[in-house]
Order: sequence, then structure tokens, then C-alpha cells
Amino acid sequence: MLNIQLLTAISPIDGRYRDKVDGLALYFSEYALIRYRVMVEIEYFISLCELPLPQLSGFEKALYGDLRKIYKDFTLEDAEKVKGIEAVTNHDVKAVEYFIKERFDLLKLEAYKEFIHFGLTSQDINNTAVPASLRDAVHDIYYPLLEELIASLDQLAEDWREVAMLAKTHGQPASPTRLGKEIRVFVERLNTQLNLLKGIPCSAKFGGATGNFNAHHAAYPQIDWVAFGNSFLNDALKLEREQLTTQISNYDNLAASFDNFKRINTIMLDLSRDMWTYIMMEYFKQKIKKGEVGSSAMPHKVNPIDFENAEGNLGIANALFEHLAAKLPVSRLQRDLTDSTVLRNIGVPLGHTVLAIKSIQKGLSKLLLNEKAIQRDLENNWAVVAEGIQTILRREAYPNPYEALKELTRTNTVIDGPAIAAFVETLEVSETVKEELRRLSPSSYTGVDLY
Repeated sequence: MLNIQLLTAISPIDGRYRDKVDGLALYFSEYALIRYRVMVEIEYFISLCELPLPQLSGFEKALYGDLRKIYKDFTLEDAEKVKGIEAVTNHDVKAVEYFIKERFDLLKLEAYKEFIHFGLTSQDINNTAVPASLRDAVHDIYYPLLEELIASLDQLAEDWREVAMLAKTHGQPASPTRLGKEIRVFVERLNTQLNLLKGIPCSAKFGGATGNFNAHHAAYPQIDWVAFGNSFLNDALKLEREQLTTQISNYDNLAASFDNFKRINTIMLDLSRDMWTYIMMEYFKQKIKKGEVGSSAMPHKVNPIDFENAEGNLGIANALFEHLAAKLPVSRLQRDLTDSTVLRNIGVPLGHTVLAIKSIQKGLSKLLLNEKAIQRDLENNWAVVAEGIQTILRREAYPNPYEALKELTRTNTVIDGPAIAAFVETLEVSETVKEELRRLSPSSYTGVDLY
């Protein structure tokens, strides 16, 4: 791609960040949409031959390979030719039909070309091409990236499994936890939502002008067109056919996917903010790359820009996913055209999501654990073991343990190790219980190892 094209792009996805999301062009560009439409048309024609329709019973199966080359070897020049036809027809799907008919002429298959797009409406093509492209992009690009991120988090959770850390609830010191466990929380959340996403059917509409196979049934009433449609989508396109539709897809499963993407992004946004905050608290330092500048004015700064970039991109992605999920399932009567332009944008939130995942990965790779800062925070907050002390005292039926600890800790004086130790010695409990209490410290009071 020429630099001038990158510099003049309106969307940063196609400009500044193109090198990071370039693979998505094979699924969501105008070229990709045309190629997927051609694929659906060709596979539909082949399925009609396999049925077979009487007029296609003599079509040689040996020619299927030549037909599939039309979309498998589809080039930018081919897409430009389709766009040239569209400039005359003012209809994008009809332009694809005419393009394929021209290819049939070149293959000496003129006698069969009227069975291209036979009985179909444009939405039979669009509402199969778009889900297929999304499915492939998610399988080829999104899943590997997200699973790689989850694996990175899982490794960090293992590396930091024994690192005691002061928790912060409401921004205040709270019962200690382990750093590894806090990272593992995000692993579990992401895995749960990823499994839900993988369980959502990739479905599509296919049934003629208003979903009832009207034209098909009128021409060949003896054929079970519902069974044919189910088989064509399931076997040839690897999609699940929506049984009852209007002229367009119900889009409910697509909306469910967008909602799921949004939930996953929200978890990653939560992660990004937490990592940003840990860096601010100096629990992490960041690796310095020679030649990089953190600030145009303050040369000492190493900013957590990767997590900030992720947060910004996730926000944009989720705003678009929200609109897609809310808009697509709503259409006036049997259809209006509002879904058409919206569908052309599904690659945009995926692009911002891909950027975010890559930014988070980069940010995680730069983290350096600062155990001194973590230990300092623990040592400065001995009051957090008060919960454990009063709970043990409750077990021992000690009178008013909560109130006793409240009087000790809810002051403006420093509560340190010696202060807690002195308090323990004042308690009228057995020496065995006192020894149990003496073992409590901010570094040891971290609960059960959950994984």
C-alpha cells in the first residue's frame, strides 16, 4: 500500500494502524465482501447441479473445480471489474451475478448461466456472505489473538502466584490477596465469555424474496426447498439456516455475537485500567526501549500508553458493537435498507478490538514486577490483619471482638507490626490462640490458594 494512501485515509484503521490490522482486509473490505458473494453464488450453482435441477443434470462435475477457481483465485482486478458493472447496474449483488455470467461465457458454459442466482434475492447472498466472512475472521484472526492474550495472562498468574499484595477495595487498603490470583480472575472471565461466544450459532437467511422460497416453489414445486436450503447452508457454507425469516436475516445470533464481543472487550478494558493503576502505584515498572520518548517535555517519563491505547480502542469498538447489536434485529415489516450500510461496518469494531488486544499484549510484555513497592505497601498497612484477628476471636467467643479491633485500628495513629503484636498480648486468650494470632501478617494473610 502506498504511503500517500495511508496518509490520506479517513479512518485510522485504514491509515495509521493499517499495518496492525491488515489481515482483516481479507474479510471485511469491499474486495472481501465481493469475493464472499461470488463464493456463495458459485457454491449455490454447484448445489443446484448436485440436486440436480433437470436442466443441470448434464453439468459435468469435473467443471466444479473451474467454477470454484472464480472465487478462490479472485483478484483485485476482478473486484474492480465487478465495481465497474455496478456503476452501470447501480446494484452490487446484480453486478456479481453479471460478472459470474461473463466467466461462464469464457468457460463455454453459456447454456447454464441463467441458473446463476436462480430464484434468489440479494439478501440470500448478503446474509450468507457477511456471516461467513465474520466467522472466518473470528476463527483466523480474533480467536488466536485472544487465546494468546489469555495464555499470557495465565503465565503471569503462575509466575506471580506467591506474590502477596495489598488489595484495594473502594481505593482503600483491604485484606491482602495474591497478585497471581488477581490476574487469574481475568483469565477465568475471558475464558468464560470466549466459550459462550464459540457457542453462538453462525446463522444466515436463505429463502428467496420474503423467506418462503416463492420463486423456487413456483418453478419446481416437487422439490423440498427447505431441505435444500438447510443442506446448502449447513454443508456447503458451514452456516446454520434460520428457518423463519422475512427478506432479511433475523440477525439475533449476530447481535448475540456482538454483545459477547462487547462483554469480552469490557473485561479487557477492566484489565487495562487495573494494570494502568498498578503501574501508577509502582507495583510495576516498565521496560525501557532505547530511542523511545515518553514525553515531549519530561524525559524521565515512561508512560503506560499501551494500556491507554487499549482502553481507547475498546471504547470505540464497544460503541459500535452496541449499535450493531441494537440496530440489526430491527427492520420495518419484511425489510428496510438500514441494515445494509450498518453491515458494511462490522469490520471496524473488530479492527479496534484487534488493536486493543495487541496493545495489551505489548503492555504486559513490558511489565517489571517491583516487589519492593508491593512489600512496602503491605508493611505500611498492618491494620488489614484486624479482620483475621477478630474472626479468630469470634471463634473463641471473645467478648465484642469487632469493637475491640475497631477501637485499635480506626484511628489516625500508625498501626504497624509492633502495635498489633502489643494488642495481641493484651488479649485474655490462651497462649495457643495468641501464637495463632502472632502468625498473622499482611504477607501471610492471603487466604486460600484458589488455583
